[in-house]
Amino acid sequence: MVVDWLKRSLPRSLYGRAALILVVPVVTLQIVVSAAFVQRIYEDATRQMTRALVPELLYLREIAEAAPDAVVAAEDLARIGPLLALTVELPAAEPPAGDIRRLADLSGRSMIETLRSQIPDMGPVDLSAQREVRLWLPSRWGDMEVSFNRRLVSVANPHQLIVLTLVFGALLTLVSYIFLRNQLRPIRRLAEAATAFGKGRVVHYRPSGANEVRVAGAAFLDMRNRIERQNQARTFMLSGISHDLRTPLTRLRLGLALIDDPEVPALLRDVEEMGRMLDSFLDHAKGEAGDEAQAVDLMALLEGVVADARRAGQAAMLRPAEGTNPGPVPLRPVALRRALDNLIGNALRHGTRAEISVLFGDRRIRIRVEDDGPGIPPESHEEAVRPFARLDPARNQNRGAGVGLGLAIVADAARVHGGSLRLGESARLGGLQADLVLPR
Repeated sequence: MVVDWLKRSLPRSLYGRAALILVVPVVTLQIVVSAAFVQRIYEDATRQMTRALVPELLYLREIAEAAPDAVVAAEDLARIGPLLALTVELPAAEPPAGDIRRLADLSGRSMIETLRSQIPDMGPVDLSAQREVRLWLPSRWGDMEVSFNRRLVSVANPHQLIVLTLVFGALLTLVSYIFLRNQLRPIRRLAEAATAFGKGRVVHYRPSGANEVRVAGAAFLDMRNRIERQNQARTFMLSGISHDLRTPLTRLRLGLALIDDPEVPALLRDVEEMGRMLDSFLDHAKGEAGDEAQAVDLMALLEGVVADARRAGQAAMLRPAEGTNPGPVPLRPVALRRALDNLIGNALRHGTRAEISVLFGDRRIRIRVEDDGPGIPPESHEEAVRPFARLDPARNQNRGAGVGLGLAIVADAARVHGGSLRLGESARLGGLQADLVLPR
Protein backbone atom coordinates (compact mmCIF):
# COMPACT_ATOMS: atom_id res chain seq x y z
CA MET A 1 0.00 0.00 0.00
CA VAL A 2 2.75 2.46 0.92
CA VAL A 3 4.71 1.65 -2.23
CA ASP A 4 1.61 2.13 -4.39
CA TRP A 5 0.87 5.46 -2.68
CA LEU A 6 4.43 6.62 -3.28
CA LYS A 7 4.22 5.65 -6.96
CA ARG A 8 0.99 7.63 -7.34
CA SER A 9 2.32 10.63 -5.40
CA LEU A 10 5.73 10.98 -7.04
CA PRO A 11 5.88 13.28 -10.07
CA ARG A 12 5.94 11.54 -13.45
CA SER A 13 7.88 14.12 -15.46
CA LEU A 14 11.67 14.22 -15.56
CA TYR A 15 11.62 17.84 -14.40
CA GLY A 16 9.47 16.98 -11.38
CA ARG A 17 11.58 14.01 -10.32
CA ALA A 18 14.84 15.91 -10.80
CA ALA A 19 13.46 18.81 -8.75
CA LEU A 20 12.40 16.37 -6.05
CA ILE A 21 15.87 14.84 -5.99
CA LEU A 22 17.28 18.35 -5.68
CA VAL A 23 14.92 19.74 -3.05
CA VAL A 24 14.76 16.78 -0.66
CA PRO A 25 18.50 16.86 0.24
CA VAL A 26 18.40 20.65 0.72
CA VAL A 27 15.38 20.48 3.01
CA THR A 28 16.89 17.56 4.89
CA LEU A 29 20.13 19.51 5.34
CA GLN A 30 18.24 22.49 6.72
CA ILE A 31 16.36 20.31 9.20
CA VAL A 32 19.56 18.60 10.34
CA VAL A 33 21.39 21.92 10.73
CA SER A 34 18.48 23.41 12.65
CA ALA A 35 18.17 20.41 14.96
CA ALA A 36 21.88 19.77 15.51
CA PHE A 37 23.30 23.31 15.42
CA VAL A 38 20.54 25.65 16.53
CA GLN A 39 19.32 23.48 19.37
CA ARG A 40 22.65 22.19 20.65
CA ILE A 41 24.96 25.15 19.98
CA TYR A 42 22.54 27.86 21.10
CA GLU A 43 21.49 25.87 24.16
CA ASP A 44 25.14 25.35 25.12
CA ALA A 45 25.84 29.06 24.64
CA THR A 46 22.81 29.88 26.79
CA ARG A 47 24.05 27.62 29.58
CA GLN A 48 27.48 29.23 29.57
CA MET A 49 26.11 32.78 29.61
CA THR A 50 23.63 31.86 32.35
CA ARG A 51 26.41 30.43 34.51
CA ALA A 52 28.28 33.72 34.08
CA LEU A 53 25.23 35.60 35.42
CA VAL A 54 24.79 33.42 38.51
CA PRO A 55 27.63 35.06 40.55
CA GLU A 56 26.05 38.49 39.98
CA LEU A 57 22.68 37.26 41.23
CA LEU A 58 24.29 35.71 44.29
CA TYR A 59 26.22 38.94 44.88
CA LEU A 60 22.98 40.94 44.89
CA ARG A 61 21.50 38.59 47.44
CA GLU A 62 24.62 38.91 49.65
CA ILE A 63 24.23 42.70 49.55
CA ALA A 64 20.60 42.41 50.61
CA GLU A 65 21.52 39.95 53.38
CA ALA A 66 24.27 42.28 54.71
CA ALA A 67 22.03 45.36 54.93
CA PRO A 68 20.82 46.33 58.47
CA ASP A 69 17.20 46.70 57.33
CA ALA A 70 14.96 46.37 54.27
CA VAL A 71 15.17 50.09 53.40
CA VAL A 72 18.94 50.10 53.25
CA ALA A 73 18.92 46.83 51.32
CA ALA A 74 16.55 48.32 48.71
CA GLU A 75 18.74 51.41 48.39
CA ASP A 76 21.94 49.37 47.98
CA LEU A 77 20.31 47.10 45.37
CA ALA A 78 18.90 50.10 43.44
CA ARG A 79 22.40 51.61 43.35
CA ILE A 80 24.43 48.47 42.47
CA GLY A 81 21.90 46.72 40.14
CA PRO A 82 22.22 49.13 37.17
CA LEU A 83 26.02 48.74 37.32
CA LEU A 84 25.45 45.04 36.56
CA ALA A 85 22.73 45.76 33.95
CA LEU A 86 20.16 44.36 36.39
CA THR A 87 16.98 45.94 37.77
CA VAL A 88 16.14 44.90 41.34
CA GLU A 89 12.96 45.57 43.31
CA LEU A 90 12.71 44.91 47.03
CA PRO A 91 10.17 44.10 48.20
CA ALA A 92 9.05 42.37 45.00
CA ALA A 93 5.57 42.17 43.52
CA GLU A 94 3.59 39.00 43.94
CA PRO A 95 5.45 36.27 41.98
CA PRO A 96 3.62 33.91 39.60
CA ALA A 97 2.68 30.42 40.72
CA GLY A 98 5.33 28.83 38.51
CA ASP A 99 7.70 29.35 35.64
CA ILE A 100 6.29 31.03 32.53
CA ARG A 101 7.88 30.02 29.24
CA ARG A 102 6.74 29.65 25.64
CA LEU A 103 6.69 26.07 24.38
CA ALA A 104 9.07 26.79 21.48
CA ASP A 105 11.55 28.68 23.71
CA LEU A 106 14.26 25.99 23.83
CA SER A 107 17.03 28.31 25.05
CA GLY A 108 14.72 29.55 27.82
CA ARG A 109 14.34 26.02 29.07
CA SER A 110 18.11 25.61 29.20
CA MET A 111 18.46 28.93 31.04
CA ILE A 112 15.93 27.98 33.71
CA GLU A 113 17.51 24.56 34.21
CA THR A 114 20.95 26.14 34.60
CA LEU A 115 19.72 28.77 37.09
CA ARG A 116 18.00 26.18 39.26
CA SER A 117 21.05 23.95 39.24
CA GLN A 118 23.19 26.85 40.51
CA ILE A 119 20.59 28.52 42.79
CA PRO A 120 18.40 25.71 44.21
CA ASP A 121 16.13 28.02 46.25
CA MET A 122 15.40 30.40 43.35
CA GLY A 123 11.77 31.36 42.83
CA PRO A 124 9.79 31.32 39.60
CA VAL A 125 11.12 32.66 36.28
CA ASP A 126 8.96 34.70 33.91
CA LEU A 127 9.93 34.59 30.22
CA SER A 128 6.61 35.84 28.85
CA ALA A 129 8.24 39.01 27.54
CA GLN A 130 10.24 38.45 24.38
CA ARG A 131 13.36 40.42 25.41
CA GLU A 132 13.15 40.52 29.19
CA VAL A 133 13.75 37.99 31.97
CA ARG A 134 12.15 38.32 35.38
CA LEU A 135 13.03 36.07 38.31
CA TRP A 136 12.48 36.05 42.05
CA LEU A 137 15.19 35.38 44.67
CA PRO A 138 14.48 34.83 48.37
CA SER A 139 16.39 37.03 50.82
CA ARG A 140 16.46 38.02 54.48
CA TRP A 141 14.04 40.91 53.82
CA GLY A 142 11.67 38.97 51.52
CA ASP A 143 11.64 38.06 47.86
CA MET A 144 13.39 40.42 45.52
CA GLU A 145 12.54 40.67 41.80
CA VAL A 146 15.46 40.82 39.37
CA SER A 147 14.83 41.70 35.74
CA PHE A 148 17.36 41.98 32.93
CA ASN A 149 17.68 41.91 29.18
CA ARG A 150 17.43 38.48 27.59
CA ARG A 151 20.67 39.07 25.70
CA LEU A 152 22.64 38.67 28.92
CA VAL A 153 21.84 34.94 28.94
CA SER A 154 20.97 34.12 25.30
CA VAL A 155 22.74 34.57 22.00
CA ALA A 156 21.40 37.60 20.17
CA ASN A 157 19.14 36.90 17.18
CA PRO A 158 19.42 33.10 17.09
CA HIS A 159 16.92 33.07 14.24
CA GLN A 160 19.46 34.66 11.91
CA LEU A 161 21.12 31.30 11.25
CA ILE A 162 17.78 29.77 10.27
CA VAL A 163 16.98 32.73 8.04
CA LEU A 164 20.38 32.58 6.38
CA THR A 165 20.05 28.83 5.93
CA LEU A 166 16.64 29.23 4.29
CA VAL A 167 17.71 32.15 2.10
CA PHE A 168 20.92 30.58 0.89
CA GLY A 169 19.21 27.19 0.57
CA ALA A 170 16.56 28.77 -1.66
CA LEU A 171 19.23 30.62 -3.65
CA LEU A 172 21.31 27.49 -4.17
CA THR A 173 18.17 25.56 -5.08
CA LEU A 174 17.34 28.19 -7.71
CA VAL A 175 20.87 28.08 -9.12
CA SER A 176 20.79 24.29 -9.15
CA TYR A 177 17.39 24.29 -10.84
CA ILE A 178 18.63 26.61 -13.59
CA PHE A 179 21.64 24.37 -14.12
CA LEU A 180 19.45 21.27 -14.05
CA ARG A 181 17.00 22.80 -16.51
CA ASN A 182 19.83 23.48 -18.93
CA GLN A 183 20.93 19.88 -18.59
CA LEU A 184 17.41 18.48 -19.06
CA ARG A 185 16.48 20.74 -21.97
CA PRO A 186 18.45 18.67 -24.55
CA ILE A 187 16.76 15.51 -23.27
CA ARG A 188 13.34 17.14 -23.62
CA ARG A 189 14.17 18.33 -27.15
CA LEU A 190 15.29 14.80 -28.05
CA ALA A 191 12.05 13.39 -26.64
CA GLU A 192 9.99 15.93 -28.58
CA ALA A 193 11.83 15.13 -31.83
CA ALA A 194 11.38 11.38 -31.29
CA THR A 195 7.67 11.83 -30.44
CA ALA A 196 7.11 14.00 -33.51
CA PHE A 197 8.88 11.47 -35.74
CA GLY A 198 6.72 8.71 -34.28
CA LYS A 199 3.67 10.76 -35.32
CA GLY A 200 5.00 11.18 -38.84
CA ARG A 201 6.46 14.68 -38.47
CA VAL A 202 10.10 15.58 -38.97
CA VAL A 203 11.21 18.52 -36.82
CA HIS A 204 14.60 20.17 -36.73
CA TYR A 205 16.86 18.70 -34.08
CA ARG A 206 20.52 19.30 -33.29
CA PRO A 207 22.29 17.25 -30.60
CA SER A 208 23.38 19.33 -27.61
CA GLY A 209 23.97 19.00 -23.89
CA ALA A 210 26.17 16.49 -22.08
CA ASN A 211 28.22 13.94 -23.99
CA GLU A 212 25.81 11.10 -23.24
CA VAL A 213 22.85 13.15 -24.50
CA ARG A 214 24.79 14.14 -27.61
CA VAL A 215 25.56 10.49 -28.33
CA ALA A 216 21.89 9.57 -27.94
CA GLY A 217 20.87 12.50 -30.16
CA ALA A 218 23.33 11.53 -32.86
CA ALA A 219 22.08 7.94 -32.73
CA PHE A 220 18.51 9.20 -33.11
CA LEU A 221 19.45 11.31 -36.14
CA ASP A 222 21.20 8.33 -37.73
CA MET A 223 18.16 6.15 -37.11
CA ARG A 224 15.78 8.79 -38.52
CA ASN A 225 17.90 9.29 -41.62
CA ARG A 226 18.15 5.54 -42.15
CA ILE A 227 14.38 5.12 -41.87
CA GLU A 228 13.78 7.99 -44.28
CA ARG A 229 16.19 6.46 -46.80
CA GLN A 230 14.42 3.12 -46.48
CA ASN A 231 11.06 4.79 -47.03
CA GLN A 232 12.35 6.53 -50.13
CA ALA A 233 13.80 3.29 -51.49
CA ARG A 234 10.53 1.50 -50.80
CA THR A 235 8.59 4.24 -52.57
CA PHE A 236 10.75 3.91 -55.69
CA MET A 237 10.46 0.12 -55.56
CA LEU A 238 6.69 0.23 -55.18
CA SER A 239 6.38 2.64 -58.09
CA GLY A 240 8.22 0.15 -60.30
CA ILE A 241 6.21 -2.79 -59.00
CA SER A 242 2.94 -0.96 -59.55
CA HIS A 243 3.86 -0.16 -63.16
CA ASP A 244 5.31 -3.60 -63.93
CA LEU A 245 2.35 -5.55 -62.54
CA ARG A 246 -0.43 -3.38 -63.89
CA THR A 247 0.89 -3.51 -67.44
CA PRO A 248 0.47 -7.31 -67.89
CA LEU A 249 -2.91 -7.17 -66.13
CA THR A 250 -4.04 -4.54 -68.62
CA ARG A 251 -2.85 -6.70 -71.53
CA LEU A 252 -4.71 -9.68 -70.08
CA ARG A 253 -7.88 -7.64 -69.70
CA LEU A 254 -7.67 -6.36 -73.28
CA GLY A 255 -6.82 -9.82 -74.65
CA LEU A 256 -9.74 -11.45 -72.86
CA ALA A 257 -12.08 -8.77 -74.09
CA LEU A 258 -11.27 -9.76 -77.69
CA ILE A 259 -12.03 -13.46 -77.13
CA ASP A 260 -15.52 -14.70 -77.80
CA ASP A 261 -15.94 -17.49 -75.27
CA PRO A 262 -18.45 -18.19 -72.45
CA GLU A 263 -15.59 -18.50 -69.93
CA VAL A 264 -14.28 -14.98 -70.63
CA PRO A 265 -16.53 -13.14 -68.09
CA ALA A 266 -15.29 -15.42 -65.30
CA LEU A 267 -11.70 -14.84 -66.37
CA LEU A 268 -12.28 -11.10 -66.47
CA ARG A 269 -13.63 -11.24 -62.92
CA ASP A 270 -10.47 -13.05 -61.89
CA VAL A 271 -8.36 -10.33 -63.51
CA GLU A 272 -10.38 -7.62 -61.75
CA GLU A 273 -9.95 -9.48 -58.47
CA MET A 274 -6.20 -9.68 -59.07
CA GLY A 275 -6.19 -5.90 -59.61
CA ARG A 276 -8.03 -5.31 -56.33
CA MET A 277 -5.67 -7.63 -54.51
CA LEU A 278 -2.72 -5.80 -56.04
CA ASP A 279 -4.17 -2.49 -54.83
CA SER A 280 -4.53 -3.91 -51.31
CA PHE A 281 -0.96 -5.16 -51.28
CA LEU A 282 0.37 -1.83 -52.49
CA ASP A 283 -1.73 0.17 -49.99
CA HIS A 284 -0.39 -1.94 -47.14
CA ALA A 285 3.20 -1.71 -48.34
CA LYS A 286 3.10 2.03 -49.02
CA GLY A 287 2.22 3.00 -45.48
CA GLU A 288 3.16 6.63 -45.04
CA ALA A 289 5.36 6.87 -48.11
CA GLY A 290 4.90 10.20 -49.85
CA ASP A 291 2.34 11.40 -47.30
CA GLU A 292 3.56 14.39 -45.32
CA ALA A 293 1.82 15.56 -42.15
CA GLN A 294 -0.16 18.77 -42.56
CA ALA A 295 -2.92 20.73 -40.87
CA VAL A 296 -6.19 19.02 -41.77
CA ASP A 297 -9.80 19.88 -40.95
CA LEU A 298 -10.87 16.46 -39.71
CA MET A 299 -14.61 17.07 -39.99
CA ALA A 300 -14.23 18.20 -43.60
CA LEU A 301 -12.16 15.10 -44.36
CA LEU A 302 -14.76 12.81 -42.75
CA GLU A 303 -17.58 14.52 -44.62
CA GLY A 304 -15.68 14.02 -47.88
CA VAL A 305 -15.05 10.31 -47.17
CA VAL A 306 -18.71 9.71 -46.30
CA ALA A 307 -19.88 11.69 -49.34
CA ASP A 308 -17.65 9.58 -51.63
CA ALA A 309 -19.01 6.40 -50.06
CA ARG A 310 -22.61 7.52 -50.52
CA ARG A 311 -21.96 8.46 -54.16
CA ALA A 312 -20.68 4.90 -54.63
CA GLY A 313 -24.01 3.60 -53.36
CA GLN A 314 -22.79 2.66 -49.88
CA ALA A 315 -25.00 3.13 -46.81
CA ALA A 316 -22.60 5.29 -44.79
CA MET A 317 -23.69 7.99 -42.34
CA LEU A 318 -21.71 10.58 -40.36
CA ARG A 319 -23.07 11.33 -36.89
CA PRO A 320 -22.72 14.77 -35.21
CA ALA A 321 -19.35 15.37 -33.59
CA GLU A 322 -18.93 15.20 -29.82
CA GLY A 323 -16.71 17.63 -27.94
CA THR A 324 -15.18 20.88 -29.14
CA ASN A 325 -13.70 20.84 -32.62
CA PRO A 326 -10.12 22.22 -32.31
CA GLY A 327 -9.99 23.08 -36.00
CA PRO A 328 -7.13 21.93 -38.25
CA VAL A 329 -4.90 19.30 -36.60
CA PRO A 330 -1.62 17.83 -37.92
CA LEU A 331 -2.48 14.62 -39.78
CA ARG A 332 -1.42 12.57 -42.78
CA PRO A 333 -4.50 12.98 -44.99
CA VAL A 334 -3.68 10.22 -47.49
CA ALA A 335 -3.03 7.59 -44.81
CA LEU A 336 -6.06 8.66 -42.79
CA ARG A 337 -8.39 8.65 -45.80
CA ARG A 338 -7.09 5.21 -46.81
CA ALA A 339 -7.74 3.94 -43.28
CA LEU A 340 -11.29 5.35 -43.23
CA ASP A 341 -12.04 3.93 -46.67
CA ASN A 342 -10.93 0.51 -45.46
CA LEU A 343 -13.00 0.73 -42.27
CA ILE A 344 -16.12 1.79 -44.16
CA GLY A 345 -15.51 -0.79 -46.87
CA ASN A 346 -15.08 -3.57 -44.32
CA ALA A 347 -18.17 -2.45 -42.42
CA LEU A 348 -20.35 -2.49 -45.54
CA ARG A 349 -18.81 -5.72 -46.84
CA HIS A 350 -19.92 -7.54 -43.70
CA GLY A 351 -22.99 -5.48 -42.83
CA THR A 352 -25.72 -3.39 -44.42
CA ARG A 353 -24.84 0.05 -43.03
CA ALA A 354 -21.99 1.92 -41.41
CA GLU A 355 -22.08 4.83 -38.99
CA ILE A 356 -19.11 7.11 -38.42
CA SER A 357 -18.73 9.32 -35.33
CA VAL A 358 -15.94 11.45 -33.93
CA LEU A 359 -15.14 12.52 -30.37
CA PHE A 360 -12.81 15.45 -29.74
CA GLY A 361 -11.12 15.02 -26.36
CA ASP A 362 -8.61 17.18 -24.55
CA ARG A 363 -5.64 15.01 -25.52
CA ARG A 364 -6.89 12.68 -28.25
CA ILE A 365 -9.38 12.30 -31.06
CA ARG A 366 -11.48 9.16 -31.46
CA ILE A 367 -12.98 8.22 -34.83
CA ARG A 368 -15.47 5.38 -34.51
CA VAL A 369 -16.87 3.24 -37.34
CA GLU A 370 -19.73 0.85 -36.46
CA ASP A 371 -21.63 -1.70 -38.54
CA ASP A 372 -24.52 -4.13 -38.09
CA GLY A 373 -22.60 -7.19 -39.25
CA PRO A 374 -21.63 -10.32 -37.30
CA GLY A 375 -18.67 -8.61 -35.63
CA ILE A 376 -15.42 -10.19 -34.48
CA PRO A 377 -15.10 -12.26 -31.27
CA PRO A 378 -12.96 -10.57 -28.58
CA GLU A 379 -10.42 -13.39 -28.63
CA SER A 380 -9.81 -12.72 -32.35
CA HIS A 381 -9.26 -8.95 -32.13
CA GLU A 382 -5.48 -9.23 -32.02
CA GLU A 383 -5.38 -11.64 -34.92
CA ALA A 384 -7.76 -9.48 -36.98
CA VAL A 385 -5.24 -6.61 -37.32
CA ARG A 386 -2.43 -8.87 -38.50
CA PRO A 387 -1.61 -8.73 -42.21
CA PHE A 388 -3.31 -11.40 -44.36
CA ALA A 389 -5.51 -12.58 -41.49
CA ARG A 390 -8.98 -13.73 -42.69
CA LEU A 391 -11.51 -14.54 -39.99
CA ASP A 392 -13.94 -16.60 -42.07
CA PRO A 393 -15.96 -17.95 -39.13
CA ALA A 394 -16.53 -14.48 -37.74
CA ARG A 395 -17.03 -12.33 -40.84
CA ASN A 396 -19.17 -13.06 -43.83
CA GLN A 397 -16.98 -13.53 -46.89
CA ASN A 398 -19.81 -13.83 -49.39
CA ARG A 399 -20.09 -10.09 -49.92
CA GLY A 400 -16.68 -9.76 -51.48
CA ALA A 401 -13.30 -11.34 -51.35
CA GLY A 402 -10.46 -9.83 -49.38
CA VAL A 403 -6.88 -10.60 -48.62
CA GLY A 404 -6.92 -9.75 -44.91
CA LEU A 405 -5.19 -6.37 -45.16
CA GLY A 406 -8.04 -3.95 -44.42
CA LEU A 407 -7.61 -3.68 -40.64
CA ALA A 408 -3.83 -4.07 -40.94
CA ILE A 409 -3.75 -0.94 -43.14
CA VAL A 410 -5.88 0.90 -40.59
CA ALA A 411 -3.59 -0.18 -37.73
CA ASP A 412 -0.54 0.99 -39.69
CA ALA A 413 -2.19 4.37 -40.32
CA ALA A 414 -2.96 4.70 -36.60
CA ARG A 415 0.64 3.91 -35.66
CA VAL A 416 1.93 6.44 -38.19
CA HIS A 417 -0.07 9.10 -36.34
CA GLY A 418 1.12 7.87 -32.94
CA GLY A 419 -2.32 6.42 -32.16
CA SER A 420 -3.96 3.01 -32.04
CA LEU A 421 -6.80 0.90 -33.42
CA ARG A 422 -9.23 -0.60 -30.92
CA LEU A 423 -11.85 -3.18 -31.80
CA GLY A 424 -15.02 -3.95 -29.89
CA GLU A 425 -18.73 -4.64 -30.16
CA SER A 426 -21.07 -1.87 -31.25
CA ALA A 427 -23.67 -1.16 -28.58
CA ARG A 428 -25.87 0.69 -31.06
CA LEU A 429 -25.74 -1.53 -34.16
CA GLY A 430 -24.60 -4.83 -32.67
CA GLY A 431 -21.74 -5.40 -35.13
CA LEU A 432 -18.08 -4.47 -35.12
CA GLN A 433 -16.96 -1.22 -33.49
CA ALA A 434 -13.58 0.07 -34.71
CA ASP A 435 -12.08 3.04 -32.84
CA LEU A 436 -9.27 4.93 -34.53
CA VAL A 437 -7.63 6.88 -31.68
CA LEU A 438 -5.30 9.73 -32.69
CA PRO A 439 -3.33 12.05 -30.38
CA ARG A 440 -3.92 15.77 -30.63
